[in-house]
Order: sequence, then structure tokens, then C-alpha cells
Amino acid sequence: MPAHPEPPARSPWRSRRLDPDAGRGLPLTLATASLLLCGPFALLTVLVVSGWGPLLAVDDWVTAGLHGYALRHPAWVHSMAAMSAVFGPNCLRVATAVLVVWLFRRRRRQLAVWAAVTIAAGGLLALAVRLLVRRSRPDLPDPVARVEGYAFPSGHAISAALAAGVFLLILLPSTRGRPGRRVLLCVGAAAVAVLTGVSRVALGVHWSSDVLGGWVLAAVVFAATTAGLTAARARRGRPAVTGTGRRPGRR
Repeated sequence: MPAHPEPPARSPWRSRRLDPDAGRGLPLTLATASLLLCGPFALLTVLVVSGWGPLLAVDDWVTAGLHGYALRHPAWVHSMAAMSAVFGPNCLRVATAVLVVWLFRRRRRQLAVWAAVTIAAGGLLALAVRLLVRRSRPDLPDPVARVEGYAFPSGHAISAALAAGVFLLILLPSTRGRPGRRVLLCVGAAAVAVLTGVSRVALGVHWSSDVLGGWVLAAVVFAATTAGLTAARARRGRPAVTGTGRRPGRR
């Protein structure tokens, strides 16, 4: 009797979830992650609105400690102010606009639209939540910086986290085969997101929960838009993300 061909071995469930070519694969995983992250952000928002005691106590403790340090170290204030300025929302929007133009010139239209939508969606969502929550900023007796507007979530935190994610995703393929550059790029992106958020608390213009809220909301937006990007590219038979790398065929 002729031997029956063995069915192809199925890849592990975890591999299929991260594989853009395995059915829904990566897009479904990213969409699920975005939905799951909505829960922590919603919970944090409720705790902020309700004035939950333990959260406010942590905010007060962190702000008092950093503010006291800032008063004793003017150089620290200058460095934090410079960090907030260089990696502020407006500067990052300009940098993203340059990236978008560069991607369009290289005929990476989907990536260009994704980058623009990701940054714009994050900024609009942060603004909408701030107008709904209307949380006041810290009112310190001897402030080292002053900013108008509402506090939760931090616009600097969400903008820096999203911009870091966008640039990381676009540039990471160019580091293939260069582990040192890859590590440097990942560390740099993480440092921009973390230090920008910390600078806002250090300057006394945001509570620590404002920054945390910005980071979580950035993760929600990034996962959602990246899910859309990978799904669109999978339907057209393209790799999930090509960034600055080359790929065969029409661009």
C-alpha cells in the first residue's frame, strides 16, 4: 500500500500568535493586547476620578521627594526641563512629520500613514481624556516650573512613548545582523519614553499617575494601530513591518 504523506506539523500556538502569516496571527494578538490594556487604563482613570486614597498618597510621596530634590539641585531642574523641551509633544510631532515624509519618498506609504495615525490618535485621545477627567496639576508652594491645563494623562508621556515606539518599529529592521545597534536602538527608545515621563514629575507639573496613565494609553494606541498595520500588510501578502529594510517586488 502506498504510504500516506504525513500531515505537516503544526507550529506551536505561541509561534502562530506572533506570526503575521498564520491566519489572524499577529494582528489578532496585537488587537487583543490593546483591548486588555484598556482595562488597566480604565481602572487607573476611575481611581484618579474617585480620588482613591492610596493612589493619591503615592502621588504625593513621589512628588514631594522629587520636588525636594529639585529645590536642592538646580542643575537637575535644568536637565529635566531640557528633556521635557527636546522630547515634548510638538518637537516629536515635527520629528514624526519628517519621518512620514521620508517614508513617502521611499514609497513606504502604509508605514507613513500608520506613523502619522499613531501619533495623531494618541494626542487626540489624551486630550479627550484630559477634558473629561479635568484633574488639576500639582500645586506646590515653591514650584520650579509652571504649566497650564489639566494633568491626566500626561501628554508628554504618551507622545514620547508613541514616538519611541514608532521610530523603533521603523528603524529596527535596519539593525538586522547588528546586535549592538539593535540593543542601542531599543535602549534609546526606552530611555526617551521613561526619562521624558520622569521629567514631568520631577518638574512638579504632573503626578506620577498622570505619567503612568500616559504610558498605558500609549501602549493601547500603539497595539491597536500596529494590529491594523499588520492586518493590512498581511492581506496584501507583505511582511508585517519592513521599516528601512529592502523587500522584493513592488514597493
